[in-house]
Amino acid sequence: MASPSIQRPSSSSASHSQWSYDVFLSFRGKDTRRSFTDHLYSALIRNNINTFRDDEELRRGEEIAPELLKAIEESRIAIIVFSKTYAHSKWCLEELVKIMKCKEERGQMVIPIFYHVDPSELRNPTGTYGEAFTHHEENADEERKERIRKWKTALRQASNLAGYDATNR
Repeated sequence: MASPSIQRPSSSSASHSQWSYDVFLSFRGKDTRRSFTDHLYSALIRNNINTFRDDEELRRGEEIAPELLKAIEESRIAIIVFSKTYAHSKWCLEELVKIMKCKEERGQMVIPIFYHVDPSELRNPTGTYGEAFTHHEENADEERKERIRKWKTALRQASNLAGYDATNR
């Protein structure tokens, strides 16, 4: 079970509304946990922004934890750090689908950060994103193909949002 890092400042605006968190961070730990995402998380906390960050490496083959889905639903803003191998993780892609659904249904703000990737790689998966989907599509049954379609749709939607290029930061 995941052990999230949660900062709950008493002055948080999240405590006075439908939101439990100000920000949910979605990222591929392998790529950015001990670098960019740690710095981003620290900056958010220093500024008293109530932030959910999953601290556990997600195990292969397991379903996304219900507490992660709940944290996504209860976050006012989702920040997605798209890195080189983000799309290699089924967990990241499932989080992304949930985030985009919450944007549509709950009015959640979504802020993409492109960390050493170009948004065009997400729109029509190329580069490492293309490689990831080639792998996901191998031996995929109909149910899996439907999941993959949802992942690609969510990636395309997120890549079309105004975001930040963190390549040189």
